[in-house]
Amino acid sequence: MPAPSPALWMLLAGLALAGCAKNVDGRVAGDDDAAIDSASARLEELSARVQQDDLSCTDQCDVAVRTCSVAEELCALVDRHPDRDDLPPRCAQGREQCSSAKDGCTRCGG
Repeated sequence: MPAPSPALWMLLAGLALAGCAKNVDGRVAGDDDAAIDSASARLEELSARVQQDDLSCTDQCDVAVRTCSVAEELCALVDRHPDRDDLPPRCAQGREQCSSAKDGCTRCGG
C-alpha cells in the first residue's frame, strides 16, 4: 500500500479544522426578540394587576417595584439593538408604565 500523499494529509487536516465547533456569541436577535416579547407580556400582566380595585397599598407598591424592574430589563434588551427603530417605543412604554405604577404607590401612601 502506497504512503498517503502530503496533499491528502493537508486535505484531511483542513476538513478536521473546518469541522471543529466554533465559539459564537449567544446573544442573537431571535433570542433577544423572545426576551423582549416575554418582558412586554409581563408588563401587560402587571398592568392588568395594578388596575384591580382590591389591591392593598403594599400590593400596589410591590407591583410598582416589579413593573420598574421589568421595564428596565426590557430597556436593557432594547439598548442592545440600536439599529432597530421598532424597539425604543417599547422601552418608552415600559418606563411610562413604571412611572404610572410608582405614582399609584405614592398616592396610596406607600
